[in-house]
Amino acid sequence: MAALSGWSPLLAVALGGAGGAVSRYLATRAVNQWLGSTLPYGTLAVNVLGSFLLGALAWTFRERLELRPEVQLLLTTGFMGAFTTFSTFSLETWLLALDGAWGRAVLNVSLNLILSLLACGFGIWLLRAP
Repeated sequence: MAALSGWSPLLAVALGGAGGAVSRYLATRAVNQWLGSTLPYGTLAVNVLGSFLLGALAWTFRERLELRPEVQLLLTTGFMGAFTTFSTFSLETWLLALDGAWGRAVLNVSLNLILSLLACGFGIWLLRAP
């Protein structure tokens, strides 16, 4: 990853994002073929795996391994952000909880879930309206 030396943060995010998006597509497709389509298992698997990986990466970068900011951006915001934004939501919620802000952590979960579902439903309703 030394080749990223001097690269812009935007390029690092873009390169990581391309890999994350392709990985999400392939992983989702593979899991859905394996488990069927009675539930969106592929999305669930990607969200759970992505949350685990981003948590592990964030902790590794914080406590154990120092990498250039561009490499961290490539792996976290780029790759993991494109693999699943649920991982970012999960990490941010855990960071609030680890800081002792449990009320804000619960509020974050509640607002993300409720407002995102309402917004999705509104988008569907808006485009389905005659």
